[in-house]
Amino acid sequence: MDDSDEALMARVAKGDQRAFRELARRHVPVMLGVARRILGNAAEAEDVAQEAMLRVWTHAPRWQPLALFRTWLSRVVVNLCLDRKRKAPWVDLEAAGELADPAPLAGEAAESAERERLLTAAIAELPARQRAAIVLSYTEGMSNAQVAEILDTTVSAVETLLVRGKQNLRRALADVIGEE
Repeated sequence: MDDSDEALMARVAKGDQRAFRELARRHVPVMLGVARRILGNAAEAEDVAQEAMLRVWTHAPRWQPLALFRTWLSRVVVNLCLDRKRKAPWVDLEAAGELADPAPLAGEAAESAERERLLTAAIAELPARQRAAIVLSYTEGMSNAQVAEILDTTVSAVETLLVRGKQNLRRALADVIGEE
């Protein structure tokens, strides 16, 4: 039996729930990570991952293996994220007062968490396509060709998005970078 994603998708098209569960097991954790990094919100990322898997189930009979299943699913997730970012921005709660954790190294952990929060916030402020290119390329480790396919653009356009995204991040984080 062929257990490739494409073969599983063909079985899902016939209503095979076990094949669907296997696709979900393989891909939901990665798609959650992509959505969380693009949206900056774990709850919304879970909603996007669920919506993406719902689309897998409902579109399976019409799905054509013109690209790898992972590429198609990544495009679905990125598009859902970009749609959500266009609709209503997610607003951070203001940081709460002093550190309450008396554990050793709590200060260092808090500083690291703050740097991560600042980076996440800076990425969230990037234009949508730059944000998607940065997340897919640097966080998910995808090649520029894979990112180009997901974003439905050229490799040179992805390279431009990455250069501009990094320039925007440097400007946004100039104060933080200058401190270290």
